[in-house]
This record gives sequence, C-alpha cells and structure tokens, in this order.
Amino acid sequence: MLRLGILGLGEGRSTMSAAIQSAKCDLRMICDRNEDLCRQRADEFKMYEYTTNYEDMLNDPEIDAIAIYTPDHLHAQHVKLALQHGKHVICTKPFIDNLADARELIELSEKTGKKVFIGQSSRFFEPAKRQRKDFEAGLVGDLITVESHYHADHRWFLEKPWALENSFKWLYGGLSHPVDFIRWYMPDIEEVMGYGMISSNGKTAGLKNHDTMHFIFKATDGRIARVSGCYTGPTQPAQRDSGMTVILRGTIGASQADYHELRYAITDKTGEEKIVVWGDSTIKHYFRFEGQSHHAGEYQNYLEYFADCLESGETAYPDIKEGVGTVALLQAMDKTLQTGQPVKIADILRSYQLTP
Repeated sequence: MLRLGILGLGEGRSTMSAAIQSAKCDLRMICDRNEDLCRQRADEFKMYEYTTNYEDMLNDPEIDAIAIYTPDHLHAQHVKLALQHGKHVICTKPFIDNLADARELIELSEKTGKKVFIGQSSRFFEPAKRQRKDFEAGLVGDLITVESHYHADHRWFLEKPWALENSFKWLYGGLSHPVDFIRWYMPDIEEVMGYGMISSNGKTAGLKNHDTMHFIFKATDGRIARVSGCYTGPTQPAQRDSGMTVILRGTIGASQADYHELRYAITDKTGEEKIVVWGDSTIKHYFRFEGQSHHAGEYQNYLEYFADCLESGETAYPDIKEGVGTVALLQAMDKTLQTGQPVKIADILRSYQLTP
C-alpha cells in the first residue's frame, strides 16, 4: 500500500478520488491552505484527516509519498521539502517553472534515494495506453513521425482574471500534454521552431500570451514531429476530430488515439483498419465528475503504476530528469515564439548548467 498525502485540493480532487478507490493506495492526509476547501473535500469524500499546514504532512511518519497539485511556481519548493523529509513525490505537470531549481532537485532525489514521478496524466488514458502497447509490439513498425494537438474551446477562461495575467500561458497549462506525447515517442528532441498569436477573441478579452500555436520539432536522428494548440474558439465536431489526439506514422502502419472520445484506431501492416471505442464502464472509470472534468481514472492509473514501480524497484516514467527535459523543451518553445527563430534544447539546458 502506498501511504499518500495530497497537497493542493483543486486538481487534487482527482487524486483523492483515485486514492480512495484504489486497492494500492492508502490516503492518510490532505492539505490546502484554504480551510474551506479542505472542509469541502472532506465532506465530499468523507475523509476528515485534513490540515492547512504542509509541515503536518511532512512530519507524519505514516506518509510514504506526497502528491503535489499546487500552482506551478510553488512546485520546486514543495518538492524540495518533501524530499528533505524523506518522502517520495508525485508532482503534477509541468514539473517546475524555473530550471534554475532543477539541478538541486535532481541531486536531492539522488542523495535521499526518494523517487520523483511527474503526473503526465494523458499517458495513462485508455486510448494512449492502447496505442503505446501496440507501438511497443511493433504493429506500426519503425516510427517515422508523430503528430499531436490539444484544441479546446476555453473561451470561458477569458472571464477569469487570473487567465489575463502575464504569468498565465496556455503553452504550459495546455500544450504540455501533447508535447509530452511527442517526448514519449521522440525523447531526443534537438530543436524546435514555432509561431504563435493571440486570436481576436483573446485580444478583445485582454489576453497577454498566445492562445494559438503551431510547432515543428526535430530529433537528433533527423525525424520530425508537430504539435498545435488552439484555445479561444470553437472546436470541430467530436465525430470528426478530438480535443486531444496523438497520431503515430510508422513504416508499416499508423495509429491514432483520441482522448476525450475514448477512441483508438490502427491500420497495421495488413492494411486493415481496426477501431476500438470503450464503453460506459470505462468512461465512468475516467470521468467521475461533472462535465468530463477532473479525470480521476487517469490519476488512479498512474498512482497504481507508481506504487508498482516503488515495490519492484523500477523507475516510474516520466521521472525527474524527463520532467526537467520537458520543461526545457517548453521553455525552448516559449523562446521561439518570442524570437521567431529555431531554438536548440541543449542551449536551454546548458544555460542552467544542466547536461543535455
């Protein structure tokens, strides 16, 4: 049993549901500085071991790991404290917002022997899991290219004051999902080039950063991939498209995993197209809350994966170094939007004294 504490009860709502319903987890305590939110979650899940003081969880010898779902700029400090107190860590994406903290956290994890797992939840969604399994079985052959996108009608974000602040970027909050898909299949991205803009909807609302972006990636072996994100306009009908998709094109086949629709299709070496659409029971596992929000099934899948890896001594991926690599790639993407020039990921890493 993974004895768990949860820090941050906004997104942490999914993790509460996941831990409570998992036979491999024991939820020991929850924490948020907002006591009203603590009470709300406690009543919702009938779990009344809560605190507004992070130190209470850090000092509890009955907690093995802390799952962190606080705002991005707090991740580094919260991860550091957990490691210093002998806790394993699950941290939501993006891992940290400043690579200046990366070296210290990597060294601290190695020194303490405590594992850091990055909660890139989209990897643990049913279509993505099936696609990865078929890929590893060789059903599409050698990978030629990867394409992914995350398109969503998030015009309602424009009504939130925090979404109009300089610190808010869809690049990190949204596009980090399809970027993680790219790194999952092409971990050695060498260079990125992209363009972005603020749509007329975004300009009218006062948005400060790009809400529409397209990027091309080049790996060290010469393969290329692409990612796009559009967030302040209508989306295509679900029967035609998906809010989030990842497409693999290989030497003998191709596959496509569609996120919210729980839909997967593959054309293998025989040329036959096979389509899988999951039913109500699977949908209910993933979407336990209103409006397909708070995708608790993904979180349960990755909590159990992390628990299994701790028990077996295997590394749970994305680990801390992969998490740092993804942040470096996102920062390179941010830079190319500002400069209009290709950016090498190694240059970003070296600027923080990190090894490419």
